[in-house]
Amino acid sequence: MAESAGPTVQLDGNPLLLERQVCFALAVANRSVLKVYRRLLEPLGLTHPQYLVMLALWETSPRSVKSLGAALQLESATLSPLLKRLESAGLVARQRRDDDERNVDIALTDFGRALRRDALAIPPAVVEALGVDVETLEELHGVLIRVNKAAVQAEENRAG
Repeated sequence: MAESAGPTVQLDGNPLLLERQVCFALAVANRSVLKVYRRLLEPLGLTHPQYLVMLALWETSPRSVKSLGAALQLESATLSPLLKRLESAGLVARQRRDDDERNVDIALTDFGRALRRDALAIPPAVVEALGVDVETLEELHGVLIRVNKAAVQAEENRAG
């Protein structure tokens, strides 16, 4: 048996088993959870990405497109079509800034603000549909935030 040139991480069993891959577990969980959201958001007329935009706007409105993109971690090319669809649905309005027409603010319409009341039912319905207690979901959320920060930092270190 040949020796490796560098240190290795010792894993029990086969490290290439599909079931052992973090990326696979994240991808499957993502699809499964988004399927639940899709079903719950359909009566509101929202897709999951649109729901995320609305969540950010329910926190702060009006909000610049740049601020919205930063909050959602989305590029302008991805965010712009979402905003156009939400505007067509009457949920948001674009407003060019008087002081700098290159900057656009996104504001909720009355209809967009009213939709928040219906959306209040979404989080508890997700918890119920998943059949997982809130504490477990909060713990998962914290772990995912840490993993995301570590991945972003690793990319920044690689690029920097």
